[in-house]
Amino acid sequence: MAGYEINNNIRKLRFEHNEMTQQQLADLAGVTRQTIVAVEKGKYSPSLELAFKIARVFNVPLETVFSYDEVTAKN
Repeated sequence: MAGYEINNNIRKLRFEHNEMTQQQLADLAGVTRQTIVAVEKGKYSPSLELAFKIARVFNVPLETVFSYDEVTAKN
């Protein structure tokens, strides 16, 4: 049975945006750096509001930052 996981391109987008730090992104999104670290590493799924805020910081569509991908179970 397949499951789904949320993936993101935050690290890549930070690099492409003048090597933005996690702290800079956190300040612009109104969260802590620890929250950005957790989202970036896939340890925490952001709220819909935070997902939109992050996309807005980078001025890109939500789908450019986040994807909801199917994952097949390994036997």
